[in-house]
Amino acid sequence: MRCLSAILTVALAGISLHAADQKKDDPNQIGNRDIGKCVNFYSLEKEIALGKQLAEEVARQSKLYRDPTITEYINRLGQNLVRNSDAKVPFTFQVVEDEVPNAFALPGGFIFVNTGLIKLASEEDELAGAVAHEIAHVAARHMTCQATKGQIVNIASIPASILLGGGLGGYGARQAMGVGAQTAFLKLSRGAETEADYLGTQYLYAAGYGPTGAISIFEKIESLQKRQPGALGRLFSTHPMDADRIDKTQQEIQKILPAKPEYVVTTSEYQAVRARLIELDARRKGDAQDGRPHLRVGARSDSQDEKDERPTIKRREQ
Repeated sequence: MRCLSAILTVALAGISLHAADQKKDDPNQIGNRDIGKCVNFYSLEKEIALGKQLAEEVARQSKLYRDPTITEYINRLGQNLVRNSDAKVPFTFQVVEDEVPNAFALPGGFIFVNTGLIKLASEEDELAGAVAHEIAHVAARHMTCQATKGQIVNIASIPASILLGGGLGGYGARQAMGVGAQTAFLKLSRGAETEADYLGTQYLYAAGYGPTGAISIFEKIESLQKRQPGALGRLFSTHPMDADRIDKTQQEIQKILPAKPEYVVTTSEYQAVRARLIELDARRKGDAQDGRPHLRVGARSDSQDEKDERPTIKRREQ
């Protein structure tokens, strides 16, 4: 009798796990799934408090981008993706002045986007794909799940730069903070990176973007590495942005994401924001090179420059 009871218990557990896996594969179930379920010593409240502490350290040790037009846009883009995710915590989004094309996440919903990523992403769906990846790290609670497993002895006592759970490899925050990575931790995060790719692509799709934007930004980073060998060496040493990762994401898109007649690829607002960032950076670099003081004329409001706020739509070929 006991044997039969044990068999039934195992069978029911298997059914439960199978049902959870099915939900994870269904973008229509986003927000109603057991994402981030693990043995975790951190309550959501403690995770948020920890993330806030680490985010403050990042802010102290890195150069945050303060242009209100750009930072407000990044926050709106991020919050739209959050609304189409499994995350259960509030999010904040900040921009870091760093040429490395990356974004990174901290526990509890604190996400930083490098200016280099905005420059590299020529379309809005590419930037959204990278941000959705970071939101997935938070939704799945990768950082505190790994800490609880003993992969990190004391998550609160180590530099914030190694607690970002990947962030397209985790390179950006380390550069922003000037702290060396702990290779052992990064190697243990390969599974988290794979899951963040999988979930992030679903969030991108659910928000109305073309899911191939996630692939396109991967390809651009891979191409950058080929043109500038060693520039992103530490990123690629533990989290390779290679053809296998790109192919896997492409296969998952075809398998679980039903085709739509059209997707948002980019918007005129994103193009204006990106152009503004590039122009402001070029102006700063020019001022720094000649060393002379300059009188700056206030920029016109974006509403005067924008001619068309409608999103650009790509129609699928029949």
